[in-house]
Amino acid sequence: MQQAHGKLLITGSSGQIGTELTGTLVERYGADRVIATDISKPGRKDCNTAALDVTEADSVKNIVKKEGVTTIVHLAAILSAKGEKTPDFAFDVNVNGMRNVLSAAAAVSGVKLFFPSTIGIFGADTPRDNVPIETITRPTTMYGITKLFCEQLGEYYFRRYGLDVRGLRLPGIVSYKTPPGGGTTDYSIEMLRAAAGGENYTCFLKKETMLPMMYMPDALGAIVKLLEAPSSALVHRTNFNVMAFSFCPSDLENEIRKINPGFSVSYAPDERQEIADTWPRSLDSSAAAREWGFSAKYTLSEMVRDMLMNLAPLPEK
Repeated sequence: MQQAHGKLLITGSSGQIGTELTGTLVERYGADRVIATDISKPGRKDCNTAALDVTEADSVKNIVKKEGVTTIVHLAAILSAKGEKTPDFAFDVNVNGMRNVLSAAAAVSGVKLFFPSTIGIFGADTPRDNVPIETITRPTTMYGITKLFCEQLGEYYFRRYGLDVRGLRLPGIVSYKTPPGGGTTDYSIEMLRAAAGGENYTCFLKKETMLPMMYMPDALGAIVKLLEAPSSALVHRTNFNVMAFSFCPSDLENEIRKINPGFSVSYAPDERQEIADTWPRSLDSSAAAREWGFSAKYTLSEMVRDMLMNLAPLPEK
């Protein structure tokens, strides 16, 4: 088990990533060092918990100072599809929340801050394949715009105040423990849940929509690895590209059918297709591999098999 100095604060700990990452960090650092927070107090019992609205600057500053926080994992955010339905709310949570967390961290010497960015920071003018870190970034969604701003704001706090800020651009994340949070790649989890429950599925993206993806265990491993990397090894700070593999809905359907031959998918693209059309098909993750040893373990086939083994049918509404 790794030793942490001071407390580790997690915002947005009840979300898709936060739910699982919190457990990973508790195992790694110890229950007494981890504080899991969300807009409503998390109902978990494996660590300290608290309600925290990241848009309230004083609340963020108070918990960081009161608890002796030395590491912040800032996950609170409104994702792509949900953000298009509530753009003002997404701006408030994503931008003002990030500013408040950065400000609270910078006020205390020696604090380290991690936050996830996203492939949503790319746009229609971005190259589609093997996208490098430095490239054209003209996002068209509020989610993408706010996360690109957060990358730049994090870099500013690193240069101006010497704050140890780290971030990576997550692709679509597939997981079975927690429902997805309103993203454009949620179809993948929905499709796998339908197959596990003996149902067919109607996909909201076109069958050929290729996007970079990652299985949750690999995403958790990447976050921990970047969090623990020596600061001196990092050339980049807030914008590391990471991905495990790329697939389109029809690829996922075919992998599922290898295990469940009777499964079928129909396609009825909705407004989320316009978002997906602005995102790249694959990313260049070489900087993450070179600077802090990023690597993904799961293949698409291994992910599908593991998901279907672990998924139980969703309860009826």
